[in-house]
Amino acid sequence: MAKKYKLPEFPAGLSSTPFSSSTCGECLQEAWFLLSTLETPFKVFIMTMDITFLGTGSAYPSPHRGASALVLRLDGDCWLFDCGEGTQTQLMKSQLRAGRITKVFISHLHGDHLFGLPGLLCTVSLNSSAESQQNLKCVDIYGPRGLRHFLRVTLGLTGSQLLFPYAVHELEPTPDQCPQEGLLSIELATERGPLHPQEQPGRTICLDAESDSYLLFEDKKFVVKAFRLFHRIPSFGFCIQEHDRPGRLKTELLKELGMKPGPLFGRLKAGETVTLENGRVVLPSEVLEKAISGRKVCILGDCSSVLGEAALRLCHGANVLVHEATLGNEHQEKAVEHGHSTPGMAAAVARACCAQRLVLYHFSQRYKPSSLLKDGDENEVLGLKRDAEEALQGRDVEVTLAEDFMTLPVPLRR
Repeated sequence: MAKKYKLPEFPAGLSSTPFSSSTCGECLQEAWFLLSTLETPFKVFIMTMDITFLGTGSAYPSPHRGASALVLRLDGDCWLFDCGEGTQTQLMKSQLRAGRITKVFISHLHGDHLFGLPGLLCTVSLNSSAESQQNLKCVDIYGPRGLRHFLRVTLGLTGSQLLFPYAVHELEPTPDQCPQEGLLSIELATERGPLHPQEQPGRTICLDAESDSYLLFEDKKFVVKAFRLFHRIPSFGFCIQEHDRPGRLKTELLKELGMKPGPLFGRLKAGETVTLENGRVVLPSEVLEKAISGRKVCILGDCSSVLGEAALRLCHGANVLVHEATLGNEHQEKAVEHGHSTPGMAAAVARACCAQRLVLYHFSQRYKPSSLLKDGDENEVLGLKRDAEEALQGRDVEVTLAEDFMTLPVPLRR
């Protein structure tokens, strides 16, 4: 039987004011109460979330910017978004562990977002032990139609065997996501032959007409959806929405009901109805304040525009919106011609969806990171930030220029 740990009474010195008049004191006391319900001490986990950029350049990897790749880290698990050539080397230089990658999201099939994936999977396999094979989770890979065939052929032709299973879930694009010449033929995109030995059957995910989006998956912590973008070939953006958290306990009301800190507090916080010794039934809705909104991160692949209203609706109020800005505003015509965006265009999306923070990435290799500039060099990349900030005047939106190995925390909403 697990040992119960008895916490001492709440230290009066931590809060000199009553619950009702001190939000800080209330939070401290609620935390203390919840800790008193635990089987072992300090078992309350608040999920950490951060984004690490592994590659922030476009077209190809260079000495100063890697090809497109970023990792959303969620309490140790890593979700990889795009995997350009050289991503595995960038991972080795970072504080992240490639073996922690459990999900991969490919925005579109251009090489600077995809060429690194087969090699990365093989390297992760080489660094895995055969003994731990039974405990390795299936790596779920999401991307446009054609990705399954690409991986099956690449791994098959190179005789690559993996020590873990993988499944490719394909998003079925719509014809309006790119010019006619950018659509893959059915013959080219359809997988043929048997599954790779480590491949598990994946899903084909079609656009939901009602929501104008793709439901990739939903679990107890997150719901992840994709939405359509316009590029030279079909491209997608991804919305990662954390489920709302229960509100704070109404500690004054609990005291009035005669309840003392203990397991019942934890059960109510977890959404369970409890019955007191006197027969009084207490509903969570009675003793919990308004739910706290979960965090939202939206990551867009290459695009010159979003399609439909789903993108703006899904991204509304995003904590972080990651958007490409390949060229400066003065090159907008060229950017659009090649299916790309400028800082001003990215700012327009952030403005429309009321994002809290806009992170620009996928820069032309002409824009060197500020940290690598030498005396006398023109700081062109700062001009990209100014372009976005000017377009966002009057809006409380923070603009950030991504650099390789930059890590941005995504704090809890309060």
